[in-house]
Amino acid sequence: MAKEISPFKIQWKREIGLAVLVSAALLIPCFWQRHIQAGDLASHVYNAWLAQLVGEGKAPGVYVVWQWKNVLFDLLLLNLGKLFGFGVAEKIAVSLCVLVFFWGVFALISVATRKRPWMLTPGLAMLAYGYVFYMGFMNYYLSLGLACYGLAALWHGERRGVLVAVLLAPLALFAHPLGFLWLVAAGAYRLLWPRMKGWLEWIPPAAAIGIGLAVRWALARHPEYQPDWPDAPFFRWNGADQFWVFRPATWYVSLAMIAFGAVATLLDLHSWQRGNGNGKERRLFPEFFAVAFCLTSLLPENLRPDQSAGWIGLLVTRLTLVSAIFIFCWLGTLRPRKWHFFALAMCAAVYFTMVYRDTRLVGRMEENAEKITRELPGGTRVLATIFEPLNYRMVTLHVVDRACVGHCFLYSNYEAATKQFRLRVSEGSRVAVSSADDSEDMQFGSYDVEDEDLPLKEIYQCDAGDWTTLCIRDLKAGEKNGAGGIRP
Repeated sequence: MAKEISPFKIQWKREIGLAVLVSAALLIPCFWQRHIQAGDLASHVYNAWLAQLVGEGKAPGVYVVWQWKNVLFDLLLLNLGKLFGFGVAEKIAVSLCVLVFFWGVFALISVATRKRPWMLTPGLAMLAYGYVFYMGFMNYYLSLGLACYGLAALWHGERRGVLVAVLLAPLALFAHPLGFLWLVAAGAYRLLWPRMKGWLEWIPPAAAIGIGLAVRWALARHPEYQPDWPDAPFFRWNGADQFWVFRPATWYVSLAMIAFGAVATLLDLHSWQRGNGNGKERRLFPEFFAVAFCLTSLLPENLRPDQSAGWIGLLVTRLTLVSAIFIFCWLGTLRPRKWHFFALAMCAAVYFTMVYRDTRLVGRMEENAEKITRELPGGTRVLATIFEPLNYRMVTLHVVDRACVGHCFLYSNYEAATKQFRLRVSEGSRVAVSSADDSEDMQFGSYDVEDEDLPLKEIYQCDAGDWTTLCIRDLKAGEKNGAGGIRP
């Protein structure tokens, strides 16, 4: 008699196979070009190489400090770089981050809604390659992915799950403090939620919004922190802005995603009214989103609490990724329908086509930078003054950072000067500038070159008809850098 095969085992094998296929497709944007064009990522690669030189005693004036936050991705990149070289290390490290983030969000939705969100996978893939990814905020990105796993573990309040979340929390903090804070705050909110009745249910959201109001009130009375607020109107920072990358046309993709969410919700209202699922449980994600949206409306985009260090920048546009995660969690509560998958797949096809075209353009700029740096004598000091078109949302100036790996020192390197990363620099170093203000001035083409800076070269844009064309020149004492370049 043939042995009967459990249907649960068959289902498990199918899901494993599907997960492998989805993962393979998900990583295509990491490999469709020679380099991953993702803003600060190129700077992370350069500074991992520089950290390796520090260990070898080949970067005088630069040193490494112990740091308990904002370092996990950098350590991963450094150690992979020692094993495989930084070209391969970049691909492996970023691929791991993408998988952690995507499957972390997938796990959170699965646990919270008690069903697999396969119909939402095209949209989740877009979110994995959204604004935060293409700005290259890899430590923050990785931290949110780990936080999603922690929230999924503690969601049902089981002791073992809470323990897993507690163990994941330090790892999330090691990556970035914002992911850690989200895990702690949202986790506490979730665990208290089932125990609250009546007016007590309003305490957590009121407390969260109260904290946001207090921060705004305090910053309004401390102009020395130089708070800078997000561009108006405030309601566009709602999570869908994560799909607005590179060119302005991607904003229409954001609008399409908003329309999809609205239509899917309206069509599902009938089944909700008939009592499909626990109403209170389902209401949690709209409440989470409302709190996240209110907080992003109250917090500054940039501030500088320490005038001798760098800015805490792009805070709101990072945090809208949390709002987007809550939106997808809400969509996961809806009844799965095939049209959800096809609608999101159409949005994804348009989105990734645009992204491929734009990253290819930035890749061409990096190839031009590499042609320049390969001809330089080892140890040449350069600074980069590069601007994007005014209608671009992403940052491209760091292409020179990665092009310098193995060839030159980027004197305008901002990481060491900001005192926010593992790498630090002593005053007078010939490898990197020690002042965050000077680094910023160099990048924006407003730095007054001094005698002690020389010899120093500048890589800049030199063709008004093609903003990816780069040239190099020697700087002279007394001049401002950036004077010879064009600004697209």
